[in-house]
Amino acid sequence: MNRSEQLLKASKKRVLILDGAMGTMIQRYKLTEEDFRTPALKDHPKALKGNNDLLSLSKPEIIKAIHAAYLDAGADIIETNTFSGTSIAQEDYALPHLAYAINFESAKIAREIAEVYTEKNPDKPRFVAGAIGPTNRTASISPDVNDPGYRAITFDQLSEAYQEQVKGLLDGGADVLLVETIFDTLNAKAALFAIQEVFEERGIPLNPEEGGVPVMISGTITDASGRTLSGQTTEAFLISVSHVPLFSVGLNCALGAKELRPYLKVLSDNAPFLVSAYPNAGLPNEFGQYDQGAEEMAAQVEEFLKEGFVNILGGCCGTTPEHISAIANAAAKYKPRTVELENIGDE
Repeated sequence: MNRSEQLLKASKKRVLILDGAMGTMIQRYKLTEEDFRTPALKDHPKALKGNNDLLSLSKPEIIKAIHAAYLDAGADIIETNTFSGTSIAQEDYALPHLAYAINFESAKIAREIAEVYTEKNPDKPRFVAGAIGPTNRTASISPDVNDPGYRAITFDQLSEAYQEQVKGLLDGGADVLLVETIFDTLNAKAALFAIQEVFEERGIPLNPEEGGVPVMISGTITDASGRTLSGQTTEAFLISVSHVPLFSVGLNCALGAKELRPYLKVLSDNAPFLVSAYPNAGLPNEFGQYDQGAEEMAAQVEEFLKEGFVNILGGCCGTTPEHISAIANAAAKYKPRTVELENIGDE
């Protein structure tokens, strides 16, 4: 049984647990500029501190330790350290040429530690999700209020960058591809197109039921209007990405669990795929920090479980292994949302 089949089998048995925030955990290390520099980047002219994805090259032991902490907490799926792993996002640091290496090494680190935990307990296999972030540009909205027709990026440019990222993630050992924190569905459609292009090139089936690499999608509702930044409702977002036989569709970031509930219900009521949720640890305080404790967050996501909304559950900004452990303990008491995976992609 390959890893895709193992994942499908596990998803039918229980609510799968996704890990928590990578950035929150990296902050605990109080890293300096030097920590972000590999020997080859010793004299790089731009400041690199804050380029967390680069730590997969400069401090892989830290990234591996963070993955291990989430696996110890009960995570079934760990995300690669590649949220800003496209050449487009890396342009901010004048490092677009490192995009493939960042994705390859990040996936390799996660794969290695996932294998260690799977060997310890073969009955609970652990999986690696290749994290594909939204980039720092939007294809639907002009960044210039005086020129509403202007776009800082094209669909083709996004697709090309995403293809490079996907190849690195797959080559490094990712089991799943997770297009996440989607604020502009056109960006996400470029990522999905890129995935389809790479799959076709490599002879990988698109449907996970046919042995393909599962694809997860997770959007972001940016405020109380219930819409993404590019203006879509949750239902419109779902319709826009349902042309691909997805493994799961869900929501993450921007909101805490309590605020996310009504939009998650829309997905649960309408999605022909598994449904995922990984909210923030509440809403940020006036200093941008997340104060919600593990037990409080677990109590709020338990409402999702009681109502049968979700198949995959984890945490985003502000969450730690303590949050994931509490969520995993709550999830163990409930069955996953019922969905016929065989119908994925059917009209």
